[in-house]
Parts: sequence; structure tokens; C-alpha cells
Amino acid sequence: MVCRVTRLWTGKGDDGTTGLLYGGRVEKSSPRLEAVGSADEAQAAIGVARAEAADGSELDGILIAVARDLWVLMAELATDPANRAKLVPGETMVSEDMVRGVETLIDDVAGRFEVPREFVVPGQDRTSALLDLARTVVRRAERAAAPVLPEGSDALPYLNRLSSLLWTLARWAEGHPLPTRTPRPLPS
Repeated sequence: MVCRVTRLWTGKGDDGTTGLLYGGRVEKSSPRLEAVGSADEAQAAIGVARAEAADGSELDGILIAVARDLWVLMAELATDPANRAKLVPGETMVSEDMVRGVETLIDDVAGRFEVPREFVVPGQDRTSALLDLARTVVRRAERAAAPVLPEGSDALPYLNRLSSLLWTLARWAEGHPLPTRTPRPLPS
């Protein structure tokens, strides 16, 4: 399904509601719209991290792919449960294959460096810091999505794995993570 933008505003949301995919309207303050908005923020945060990646690099390609996956996830979140049967796995609904794809990426990237065995201090460099920020926004999206998704949806596992992928990419990008327990003298 491709959404075509014919005009940048409609005015239909001026009453505090917004339209759902396949019909229906909900209050903009509804838990469903909070989940969609959180996923949208996650996608934007991934875009900010991607802006630090070299064009055409492996990191750029991975971040483009997960940003595209988030459109699928947002379509699922933006669909009224009564219209769930209209969703298409991998196009408007997160599929098990999408989850497995992220798991494969995590394992592949984690195999390229020694994974820290403890928490790390974020901010070793700009790219890793932005990936860590995106990870926390994805975690918030996961929390917001949990109450609105039906049992058995692959969207929650996808978000869970996506946050793990972003953590892994951050550690890979920084090269040498700074463990939290390693004493570091305060600047004088």
C-alpha cells in the first residue's frame, strides 16, 4: 500500500482527532496515537543518527532499512483493531521475518567486535551517542505500543530487537566503549 500525498494539510484534525489507516478516527491524545507518535520519533531519531553515517556506508544502509521498517510498524499501530484483517505482513504489519532480519543483523554486527560485558557510558563519539539516543526513543516507542497491540503481534518483538540493534551499532561505531565501572578522574 502506497499513500500518496496530494496536499500537505486537510484541516480534518482541527477537532482534536486523527484518521486511522483503513478508516476510523481517534482522539489525538489516545494511547494508539501516542504509540504511533513514539514510533515516528524513533524513526526521526534514527534519521539523525543516519545523518552522521557516510552516504552508502553499511551503517547508512542498515539505518535506512530499519527506518523503512518503522513505516510498516506505524501502519500496524495506526490501524483500528476491527480492521486488523486488512493488514499485510511485511507491508502494513510487522512480520516474523522482519524480526528475524533484525536478529541476524545484531548477531552479524556483534560478531565484529568484543561486546562489552557491562553497561557503558554513552558519548564516545557523535555517531554512537546518536545511536544510543535513538535506542532510548525506540524503547519508549516499545512501551507506548505495548498496551495497544494485540497478543501475538510481531511489532513488540521488532521494537525490542531494534533497540538491541541500535545498542550494538553504537558499540560498533565507537570502537572502544567506556565501561561504567572504570574509574575516570574528574576534570580539574
